[in-house]
Amino acid sequence: MSEDAENIIGLYRRHANAWARCRGRRVIEQKWMDKFLEIVGDGGGVLDLGCGTGDPIARYMLAKGHSVTGVDASPELIEIARTNLPGASWRVSDMRDLSLGQKFQGLLAWNSTFHLTPEDQRKMFLVFQRHASRGAALMFTCGPSHGVEMGEFEGEPLYHASLDQDAYREALDQIGFDVVDNVVEDPECGGQSLWLAR
Repeated sequence: MSEDAENIIGLYRRHANAWARCRGRRVIEQKWMDKFLEIVGDGGGVLDLGCGTGDPIARYMLAKGHSVTGVDASPELIEIARTNLPGASWRVSDMRDLSLGQKFQGLLAWNSTFHLTPEDQRKMFLVFQRHASRGAALMFTCGPSHGVEMGEFEGEPLYHASLDQDAYREALDQIGFDVVDNVVEDPECGGQSLWLAR
């Protein structure tokens, strides 16, 4: 299974254009984005981890007046983001060892960290902590329960994993974040499970 997790970056590199077509620009996450940006505050800078092409989420945040730094390990996805959304800062990097030397008012990992192994997901909380300004908002998606679930994209295995809800709560507590909201399989947001913390 860890091999499937390591293949994720290559999968998104090979199928960047297909992913861009699939993801589109519809913001089904708007309810949660608005809650997140309310905590971020007017004009606050956001670090978007696993940003993909920047559509539709970074586009939405830019339109709301926020500066966005998008990070993705796929140069192909970042190139699409740079072309379509030149008003943001785009970086090719593996989020697992990210150290930008900057702090942000918002940290977002939407449909990205759940492609990491459980062990790597636990380590991501130090990445969040390293980049969080005082009072920063953090929002990320996860699975509904502990375990690995395999999907498929363009005929290739697509790895997803999750810790259990108590483990996420404990990890947030360890880096000094208070839970604002936690929903498992929100029917109003395509069945996403997510955490919003401060």
